[in-house]
Amino acid sequence: MLKNKKLTKFWLPVLLWAGLIFTLSSIPTVTTTKFYLWDFIFKKSAHFVEYAILSTLLYRALINSKVKSKKAMWLSVLISFLYAVSDEYHQSFVPGRGPAFRDVLIDTIGASFALFGIIENIKNMPKVIRDFYTKYQIVK
Repeated sequence: MLKNKKLTKFWLPVLLWAGLIFTLSSIPTVTTTKFYLWDFIFKKSAHFVEYAILSTLLYRALINSKVKSKKAMWLSVLISFLYAVSDEYHQSFVPGRGPAFRDVLIDTIGASFALFGIIENIKNMPKVIRDFYTKYQIVK
């Protein structure tokens, strides 16, 4: 029973977040505003943040499944990258959307930043960030 609870606590958020990404990718392209640059920045920022969260959730699930921190970081980025590739492939079937290598690159940078930019430097982060990451068992 305890193992199932742990699986649910740490892996269910990963699956739910991946499902949200899939759902958002299933929406046909919305018309861009006349402020193309701002629209572009918003959409690409969303890619960055979506995959930063995905890799953080993956990392959390892996370290709480007894995978060592460094290995969990690399696996999280690799899985996020592969999911980004599959997501772009999925978008090739959605009306008005298509695959873009640029998006995979932005997704992977977001995933990497979350782990190597924040978790690697957690000791140097403000206390409020360290407390959040500790409370939600992202770092120990």
